[in-house]
Amino acid sequence: MSKPKHLGVTPPISTNAPSEEEEALSTDLLNTLKDEGVFEGEDERKNREVVLGKIDKLVKEVVYQVALKNKLPESLARECGGKIFTYGSYRLGVHGAGADIDTLCVVPSHVKREDFFEYMTALLKERSEVTELTAVPDAYVPVIKLQFSGVDIDMIVGVLQQPTIPDDLELLDDKILRSIDELSVRSVNGSRVTDEILRLVPNVSTFRLALRCIKLWAKRRAIYSNSVGFFGGVAWAMAVARICQLYPNQSASTIVARFFHIFLRWNWPMPIVLKPIDEGSGQFGVWNPKFNQSDRNHKMPIITPAYPSMCATHNVSQSTKQVIYVEIKRGVQIIDKIMKRELPWKHLFEKDEYFRQYKFYLQVNVSSRGDEEHHRLHGFVESRLRFYVASLETSGQFVLIHPCTKSFEHEFACKSDEEAQRIRAGFLPAEPSTPAPEGEAAPGSGAEATVPDAANGQDASSAEAGDPATGSDSDKGKIHTSTFYLGLHLIKRERSATGERRMDLSLPTQDFIRRIKDSDVWKGDDEMAISIRFLRQEQLPDEVFAGMSRERLRTSSSTRQDKKKSKKRSTQGADDAAASEAPAKKAKLAAAPVPSTSGFAADAGSKQASDEAAGRNMVTSAEGGSSATANGSTKPATSVVSIPAPVPPMAKSGGIKLKLLGS
Repeated sequence: MSKPKHLGVTPPISTNAPSEEEEALSTDLLNTLKDEGVFEGEDERKNREVVLGKIDKLVKEVVYQVALKNKLPESLARECGGKIFTYGSYRLGVHGAGADIDTLCVVPSHVKREDFFEYMTALLKERSEVTELTAVPDAYVPVIKLQFSGVDIDMIVGVLQQPTIPDDLELLDDKILRSIDELSVRSVNGSRVTDEILRLVPNVSTFRLALRCIKLWAKRRAIYSNSVGFFGGVAWAMAVARICQLYPNQSASTIVARFFHIFLRWNWPMPIVLKPIDEGSGQFGVWNPKFNQSDRNHKMPIITPAYPSMCATHNVSQSTKQVIYVEIKRGVQIIDKIMKRELPWKHLFEKDEYFRQYKFYLQVNVSSRGDEEHHRLHGFVESRLRFYVASLETSGQFVLIHPCTKSFEHEFACKSDEEAQRIRAGFLPAEPSTPAPEGEAAPGSGAEATVPDAANGQDASSAEAGDPATGSDSDKGKIHTSTFYLGLHLIKRERSATGERRMDLSLPTQDFIRRIKDSDVWKGDDEMAISIRFLRQEQLPDEVFAGMSRERLRTSSSTRQDKKKSKKRSTQGADDAAASEAPAKKAKLAAAPVPSTSGFAADAGSKQASDEAAGRNMVTSAEGGSSATANGSTKPATSVVSIPAPVPPMAKSGGIKLKLLGS
């Protein structure tokens, strides 16, 4: 008797069909997702199809023009073909309104990758419907980013070792990988993986509805970003697909419920795999923790099903793993109530309150003069933040470092050298002259995370490139800025006799700055700048809260500590005295100078005085380095503005020590 066939590496946990109640919950889920606007409209769908048709023609035109350049007869050049494939959320059928389309352009062997980028970029520039065109040929997977008739496109290229690309070409056959280079393998595998996922789920419609739910939840809870160390779209898709394999006949509501329960108890680093890993011919390495040390280091491995199998979650750090676990645990508590009809689905999709979670944050600011250059710098810095997080994790100062999945973009039209230099140094106006589409927040003010300037080995209170004391006409004009945040959960330590706590973050910060400046993306200190600053939660800019309360969330542990302190005070008979001292203590803390490595701080009570002080110190050169950074924007009365000033002498450890007062 033959064994029953099943999808996945293990038999299903249950083959039961859904109950009427589970079906009804799935219908409620569908209606909730519609209310949340995750589905695109008919007009948008048709526009996407038209855009993809035009891109397909452009790919064939590129192949034709390169063939003529290589002296092929015109009749043969027209037969060389070329074809596009989609991958990611669009190919999986779970894309939402306004989502981008990941597009793979497959070309024959006579089209070199350099030729494709040159000819395709030239053709796109000629089209009036194309905007925001940025080519990044030296990325891990070379890409052309653009907007075509309002549709965002990420275009990559795969060069196959065959003379023609027919319209009926399929990519699932491993034979197409023969003799192609590693970059083409990375490109082609994007489409191969998504097609394989769809082939390995028992019910595609159920999978898609459940995945839409998990994607919306992950985005709302700010754990949807492969680049900064969380799961990306493909990783979430494979995780949902595995649950579908374990419950092949169930409805979407049950798949979602089991998703949270199973992954809350998942024995990481046991990998998630959808089928046995294919070793292939050995031409390409596959994920194998038995032989590869780097594979053994993966915290939450989810392995792609197409050869060569790779880990889609290699960016996950110990910190982001903890954040994901906390969010899944929250999801379990909510989904249990949803399945009992005690809560509606919308509670699962409540937005996170990232900027209310932590007492301290690191703020990373980067700026560029050129639009295209800044797009590249932004993407590069975002992709390297995970290395900064990993380095900070080894410092022994933090329970976890939580990267924000959202960055804040601005474009400023500077009217003077001084204004340009202030922005480059991190002094962003409260209201940008020309806000960029993706963000609205300007960086807040506060103490800086200081490092020696990685460019010249000098001491600096920020990593601002160049000397703010000097300026030229070239400084005027537009400046593009991006701001990233890292939430910090500090390990509790005993305070010193003076009530101060000191941390030295200079070495990991210096290493991160050097990593950015040593790349080909960095165009020099005259064109680009970077600064990293330490902020208390109350010093964050208003814009990051998006109208929400600024009050910091109280954790259960802090609540218990407050109760213990209150009980201790009552036993000492000092309740009234403590209550009377609390307002004075709070006022004293608000009036105290901000802990600053720049050696100078000012009260925020007088904005005019702060601005004047900032203007005076803006052009003050540090001894052997550049000036510190801060923000001159208006803040609530309880916040404090840090004012830049000459930098203190370098510490013996090779960097400036970051002083935390009253922490």
